[in-house]
Amino acid sequence: MTVPADTGPLAEALRGWRPPVVESARRVDPWQSAAFAALLDAPAPTDTLPPLWHWFTLLDHPAQSEIGTDGHPAAAPFLPPISGRRRMFAGGRFEQWEPVYYGSELSARSSVADVNLKNGRSGEMAFVTVRHELSADGRQVAIEEQDIVYRSEPDGTPVRTMARPQGGEPELDGQWRATLPTDPVLLARFSALTYNGHRIHYDRPYVTDVEGYPDLVVHGPLLALLALELPRRFAPERAVERFSYRLVRPALVPATVVSAGIPTDDEVTVAVAAEGATPSLTSSVHLAPTR
Repeated sequence: MTVPADTGPLAEALRGWRPPVVESARRVDPWQSAAFAALLDAPAPTDTLPPLWHWFTLLDHPAQSEIGTDGHPAAAPFLPPISGRRRMFAGGRFEQWEPVYYGSELSARSSVADVNLKNGRSGEMAFVTVRHELSADGRQVAIEEQDIVYRSEPDGTPVRTMARPQGGEPELDGQWRATLPTDPVLLARFSALTYNGHRIHYDRPYVTDVEGYPDLVVHGPLLALLALELPRRFAPERAVERFSYRLVRPALVPATVVSAGIPTDDEVTVAVAAEGATPSLTSSVHLAPTR
């Protein structure tokens, strides 16, 4: 991990940060997959774990006394020591070369791979890349990287407000399409499946008054999984080898979220957006050749 030599409050906070390598393991149970498929009103997978569905298996379970005011742990191995920390999922990459079967022991060796500081419209931001090396029954099967963006907003910082999108954007292009109506109940169920306590997904007074969003925010990981639903539904005979995605703006409830994909040979370009809004997620999926 390289901490940038920039100057500024975030650079100073991160200069001495040395996050550890963390190892975890858990048996892959089909129950979690069936539960998520039910959330999508979709058939459950039968033999192997779909890509990124390990998010329902390898879960942290901090004690309630360790939870901070935003619903995340106040401290954890990969949470940077930033005052008034605000956290958002920014995107990631995933590569898989062997299947993960139900009943196998899935393990991860996780570490912070990189830290980058940027200045944007919302001020100074720290982009932390966490790398997970995944193994099933002792054989390495996949690598995942997640990019998480952090801002510092100590007590007394003016709330940054976001206007609700006006709508009226053209329909997403794509021969492959899936839709998912979202509401507070769906967000609560997904938070439960992922053991995610972040209050922006269920606490309307908090999300509007403290974090400045106009309504509850649809989980970034849920948008990524909706992108991957397209090859799962429309090309089930082809394995996903690589997936790269970027979260560019929040999707807010109540909305029907649309996932639209354009397949060309081994690549599928997928965008995910609230109906009538510009995309919240853009992505690329690389499929294995037909067997």
